[in-house]
Amino acid sequence: MWGLVRLLLAWLGGWGCMGRLAAPARAWAGSRGRPGPALLRTRRSWVWNQFFVIEEYAGPEPVLIGKVRITPPGPGLFSVLALHPLHSDSLDREEKAQYVLLAQAVDRASNRPLEPPSEFIIKVQDINDNPPVFPLGPYHATVPEMSNVGTSVIQVTAHDLVYTVLDGLPFFSVDPQTGVVRTAIPNMDRETQEEFLVVIQAKDMGGHMGGLSGSTTVTVTLSDVNDNPPKFPQSLYQFSVVETAGPGTLVGRLQAQDPDLGDNALMAYSILDGEGSEAFSISTDPQGRDGLLTVRKPLDFETRRSYSFRVEATNTLIDPAYLRRGPFKDVASVRVAVQDAPEPPAFTQAAYLLAVLENKAPGTLVGQVSASDLDSPASPIRYSILPHSDPERCFSIEPEDGTIRTAVPLDREARVWHNLTILATELGEQSCAHRPAGPGADSSAQASRVQVAVQTLDENDNAPQLAEPYDTFVCDSAAPGQLIQVIRALDRDEVGNSSRISLQGPLGPDANFTVRDNRDGSASLLLPSRPAPPRQAPYLVPIVLWDWGQPALSSTATVTVSVCRCRPDGSVASCRPEAQLSPAGLSTGALLAIVTCVGTLLGDAGGATCVALRRQKQEALMEDTEAFDIAALQNPDGAAPQAPGVPARRDVLPRACAPRQPRPPGPADVAQLLALRLREADEDPSVPPYDSVQVYGYEGRGSSCGSLSSLGSGSEAGGAPGPAEPLDDWGPLFRTLAELYGAKEPPAP
Repeated sequence: MWGLVRLLLAWLGGWGCMGRLAAPARAWAGSRGRPGPALLRTRRSWVWNQFFVIEEYAGPEPVLIGKVRITPPGPGLFSVLALHPLHSDSLDREEKAQYVLLAQAVDRASNRPLEPPSEFIIKVQDINDNPPVFPLGPYHATVPEMSNVGTSVIQVTAHDLVYTVLDGLPFFSVDPQTGVVRTAIPNMDRETQEEFLVVIQAKDMGGHMGGLSGSTTVTVTLSDVNDNPPKFPQSLYQFSVVETAGPGTLVGRLQAQDPDLGDNALMAYSILDGEGSEAFSISTDPQGRDGLLTVRKPLDFETRRSYSFRVEATNTLIDPAYLRRGPFKDVASVRVAVQDAPEPPAFTQAAYLLAVLENKAPGTLVGQVSASDLDSPASPIRYSILPHSDPERCFSIEPEDGTIRTAVPLDREARVWHNLTILATELGEQSCAHRPAGPGADSSAQASRVQVAVQTLDENDNAPQLAEPYDTFVCDSAAPGQLIQVIRALDRDEVGNSSRISLQGPLGPDANFTVRDNRDGSASLLLPSRPAPPRQAPYLVPIVLWDWGQPALSSTATVTVSVCRCRPDGSVASCRPEAQLSPAGLSTGALLAIVTCVGTLLGDAGGATCVALRRQKQEALMEDTEAFDIAALQNPDGAAPQAPGVPARRDVLPRACAPRQPRPPGPADVAQLLALRLREADEDPSVPPYDSVQVYGYEGRGSSCGSLSSLGSGSEAGGAPGPAEPLDDWGPLFRTLAELYGAKEPPAP
């Protein structure tokens, strides 16, 4: 179109140029023909108007848009310019509302512009050529089922339009002015029809004739509400379960139908009759739809072969607005048949409790267990004890009748309870005389187990004894009647046999200590008179203990009491006797002989002979009289008269020892002995430290051999026996010395 306009303007410009050339010629001719004022040329100009064209014209012929007039008109000039569209496409005001054209007069010969460019406007006039459009369509909406009439569903939006429903009647309506879609009928049921397609039409020009229209679709979905109760599809359910099914075994599924969706269809199941609830239980599956019927307790075909009960299904979420459509539950009957199955033998008791006295001879009857098979009463049963329950083989059982007997004498103090596991195995109808009893006799046989607890009953076979070794002291300044020690006794037998224990001490007026029975299993050690001065050896107080069982048993024990010098606050100062000469003490020569022998033993264990040096008591005590304490050379037994009833020494129970294998002493043995003696000295406050000079003249009590002072017999005979033999015979106090300096093994060749 722009090319056509330029062509027309160029053509017009050519004629304009000719007009300019003709005007001066006419003016010049006139001036020659007659005199007068010269003619002046007037400048040409465009007279503009706005042009208008109607949109969407689709005719076959061009349409005249407008004309342009050139003033002033002159000879040879076209005064009218016609404008036509260049193409046949229709104009659309909604795409472009106006066009701006630029026009210029050009000399056709020289193609020079005769005027400056000018522009004019062509406006496109609007017509009703566009139907209404729903920019947000198609629409989707949801409304609850069973909604009341007039419930708002959705609103469609347009302007200056009138809305109508083309499709969707009679279920929905639309407001003509606002476009709000509403329900038109009540009780629309989602289970009947869930989705509706509604077509909405919008017309312009107020809906009058000649107006355009547009339409959109609205998809309306009915949302679910709990308006339907659950319903069992059948009134009777029948199941079967084997009698060996354990608790928790699934028997069957019950499914009540509910056409609602989601949480509105959730259900809970329950058993209404007590008969069924005892043997079975029902629960809801994780999806909340099915009822799972399971075994609650063991079943027995021989006891009961079927169960009948009712099951109820109820909605868990109930909307009060729809209670009129209830009740929201349903009931169905259930029958469960119990099927018979091969069963292992059943014991007459779930567990057995038996008892037997201790110390009974092997073969003593303990008790009997019994089992039977209800399926096959004639089938033989064999009994056995599982080995892991009786690892010490204390009991035996008769395979045929289940009689339990002791295999060894039992000791209640060693073990009170024996927990046995008895196995009963059914061997079938065949003869089983050749079959061994036990769990491995027949892999296909039915077997069952039972626990048997055997209690070992007590007999009074243990004498009472002291609860602990008692080693106590009393101050030499103690007053008569003072309590020295509370002595407690115990009895390993049961309370019935040892509930009362009596204790008794030394009797007589010369007894240094008395024992008072407290009648509660204890006794008080008392000081009857002022104690004797401290002495080297402690007092050994004998105690007699006996119980009141059947038969009564007794024992003796010893309590060690030392008489010590005490400080004013009652603490012990010393338990050693005062220095005094002993009429039966060792001479200095005997003491030197002992020291020489001990040094020889420590220096060479090969059996060097100790030479006994006998000196008389009248010999001088050497120059250094402060190197030892004269009190160490005393003999306490000779310095003080021996109290009547007090033994001369404390006997030690001999210990049975295996023959000792001779071994050479080693540095580790000597170091161990020295460390032991050092620890004993450090722990005894009455012993002076090892770094002081000590002289020992008293050998103590407890040795079964003679005094160490008689050492001359070996030297006088010209040779000493091997040290291991006499040391082994001297008693337990010399056992360590015998182990260190026993006979050496002969060297290897």
